[in-house]
Amino acid sequence: MTQGLKPSRIANQRAIVDRRAVAGAVADAVAAAGAARARPQVVELLRAALAAGRAEIARRLAEKPSAGHDCAEAQAFLVDQLVRVIHDHVTHDVYPSGNRSTGERLTIMAVGGYGRGEMAPHSDVDIAFITPGKQTAWCEQVIEAMLYFLWDLGLKVGQSSRSLDDMVRMGRSDLTIRTAMLEGRYVWGDQALFDEAQARFWAEVVAGTERQYVSEKLTERNERHKRLGDSRYVVEPNVKEGKGGLRDLHTLYWIGKYIHHVRDVSELVGVGLLSANELRAFRRAENFFWAVRCHLHTITGRAEDRLTFDLQREVAARMQFADRPGKSAVERFMQYFFLQAKRVGHLTGLFLAQLDEQFARKQPRGLLAGFRARKRMLKGYVVYGGRINVPGDGWFAEDPVRLIEIFVLADSEGLELHPDAMRLAVRDARLVDTVRDLPRANALFMDLLTSRQDPESALRWLNEAGVFGRFVPDFGRVNAQMQFDMYHHYTVDEHTIRAIGLMARIEKGELKTDHPLASGIIHKVINRRALYAAILLHDIAKGRRGDHSELGADVAMKLCPRLGLDDKETALVSWLVRYHLLLSATAFKRDLADWKTIGDFVAVVQSVERLRLLSMLTIVDIRAVGPGVWNSWKRQLIAELYEAAEERLRLGHVQHGREQRIAAKKAAVGEGLGKDSALVTRHGKQMGDAYWIAEPDDIIAMNLRQLDRAKGAALDVHTEYYAARGATLVTVIAADHPGLFYRIAGGIHLAGGNIIDARIHTAKNGMAVDNFLVQDPLGRPFSEDGQLARIKTMIGDALMGRVKLVPQLAARPLARPRADAFDVQPTVEFDNQASNRFTVIEVNARDRPALLNRLARALFEARLVVHSAHIATYGERAADTFYVTDVLGEKLDSPQRFKAVEKRLLEAASEDTVEVAAA
Repeated sequence: MTQGLKPSRIANQRAIVDRRAVAGAVADAVAAAGAARARPQVVELLRAALAAGRAEIARRLAEKPSAGHDCAEAQAFLVDQLVRVIHDHVTHDVYPSGNRSTGERLTIMAVGGYGRGEMAPHSDVDIAFITPGKQTAWCEQVIEAMLYFLWDLGLKVGQSSRSLDDMVRMGRSDLTIRTAMLEGRYVWGDQALFDEAQARFWAEVVAGTERQYVSEKLTERNERHKRLGDSRYVVEPNVKEGKGGLRDLHTLYWIGKYIHHVRDVSELVGVGLLSANELRAFRRAENFFWAVRCHLHTITGRAEDRLTFDLQREVAARMQFADRPGKSAVERFMQYFFLQAKRVGHLTGLFLAQLDEQFARKQPRGLLAGFRARKRMLKGYVVYGGRINVPGDGWFAEDPVRLIEIFVLADSEGLELHPDAMRLAVRDARLVDTVRDLPRANALFMDLLTSRQDPESALRWLNEAGVFGRFVPDFGRVNAQMQFDMYHHYTVDEHTIRAIGLMARIEKGELKTDHPLASGIIHKVINRRALYAAILLHDIAKGRRGDHSELGADVAMKLCPRLGLDDKETALVSWLVRYHLLLSATAFKRDLADWKTIGDFVAVVQSVERLRLLSMLTIVDIRAVGPGVWNSWKRQLIAELYEAAEERLRLGHVQHGREQRIAAKKAAVGEGLGKDSALVTRHGKQMGDAYWIAEPDDIIAMNLRQLDRAKGAALDVHTEYYAARGATLVTVIAADHPGLFYRIAGGIHLAGGNIIDARIHTAKNGMAVDNFLVQDPLGRPFSEDGQLARIKTMIGDALMGRVKLVPQLAARPLARPRADAFDVQPTVEFDNQASNRFTVIEVNARDRPALLNRLARALFEARLVVHSAHIATYGERAADTFYVTDVLGEKLDSPQRFKAVEKRLLEAASEDTVEVAAA
């Protein structure tokens, strides 16, 4: 608990609020009309003072957009003055009491963030009303009247009314209350009562509970981190509650205050929990985060603490970040944000380790002393209590290679870095520049990168210390760099470190269920070092002008020899970086049943070893993008492409075996159908060769059973949860006619479904057999009976003309309005080389509901026949690929036809067409 704000830190206070002037105006109103009748006028006077104060604070923030502390302290000062005016008005005019009893005493205490004297413009006003004992009627009346005034001002008040005994009892039992009271600050009222409350809090609540408080507070912090993504590098961070944000800084202060009774952050230096440099870093990060938070509140006009995509641009502009070559203003702003969050993480680690040391020194001696761990030496380092430390202040300066060696030893021995060693590593990180080209340093770095222990943790420590980015300057360039899109959840450096960690876990056999393919081939890899180097370098050139894959391949050619890789390994790493997006692009955007897709892919890959390495790089790259991005559908597609390519590379055959492949497929389907195997002959003869090659055995079996049940009906829709693909299989059997595909797609969209893959077939008897894989907008399958029934109904309504597709689809709300923050210009690409039978058209556009329906309608209006569609989404961006022919079954071949189709597709993909259609 503290006595009050430091007013000297707030410049020109009366420009924010002149308490005496406001109190005088209130007194005049009361004198003229009496307290009861003057109440509306008093509220208006207070409301005007609050609005004027906020406007002045906003003006100062606009003038000095990085002055976060100034804004936060000014806001607390404004609220203080208004609370004082309200208290004096209520106790003097509304409920005057000339001769109060000893029980009729009241002190007003600011608690929580308000107690610390820091508030964002729309923060809650946390107030504790303290009375000596059980509340008297007068105290209750005063508290109630004050609260009504605060509520009338539109303030969100977090209030409590407690006696001294209640405060002690509840503080002992509730961590949140204890922390709020820890920040308690005298605002107004009975000063002596506040002093008594303060003395009892420290003597009866805090004393003897220091260890318990630290333990509970850190548990609470960890749970908060898990709830908000458990990373400092989520791309829409919560400035207040997120990992590495304001709450983490405040937690350090609370712990220091609880244990050492410090009254200001600066005193943490004196008690040995922070160094002077660390205090400056603490202040710098806190000031920056307060500025960001104040801008968020000012822009939105509410208590908004999440830095969402749509707000990032505006905050960056207000804080005067500018575009630079290869990096936009918002990317530079967010990179600085994450560098500060990273610094907070580093400070937290040092602070808590130092705290452990202090607690350890206070342990009882005597019998227990014999059980303490003994110091030992390890290659000149001091190991004690599970931590590795340096023997002296000049250790790294004597041999800067040790800046890498200490992390290698910590990893191999399962040790943590002692806070003193980490502090020195941060201080001396620049010295690693001098040993960057030494073979010994590079060999140690490769040991760390390819560690069979826990390379993710070791590399993260190396990064936190600032050594990683200096030893590998290209990595330093992507340090804390965000990618301004809705697909990537983490900064580039965090994504890369997570990908390396995933590969290590796969290699240890920990992720067999999630990654059966990678787990099965990892131990067949010959070039293990090349694999880990490629993971490190695959995104190394992000944020530069040009294709990051090509630029990254150049970086690999220069860097790998320095890291100790030979010419063969270097060429392999460079190739992997250059083509690290090839496998996913082929699997997600191309028809894997088209033999030329596999042939073209194999022509680039050329060897089974490259295929294995590329597959594993692709898997960890996608999985490390963020939670929910990897799913069973992607796993299945990657496995299909791997198996087909591996077979082609091993056996070298293909197209001439078409008849044998179809015969083998029919035999396998017949075996799967069991007693219904006759369906292969009865209905299978209606399906052409392309159908037998394109569809997997289990789907063909489902289709044949459905054809048998349909018995020639004009329309039959079957929906089934398809666990193998993590999606819902929707099969539509109907009389084929032009526009069938876009109408089915429209019905599925109206039912709330997203189509992720579609195969369109026409049987010899003129019936269409169309298979769709469908998920909900969050990437989950439809599995409940009601959901499946709705899909059937909407497809039937769309095909029978019972709904007007265009206006209904246009009226559907955008599922993810955050996508509005991104400018995605639609593009159309034609490829006549990707397939021997079809023209392949790829459309890239902003993802939104019913995009596929609009594109399919445009293709229908262009008199094209769609044979298969493949849909990939990357956050706010969709890539829809169509295999098409003209109505005669031929590829498109004239430039004029390409231009006409492109024009229709661009119109369909643009946002404006939706509004026109709706109108």
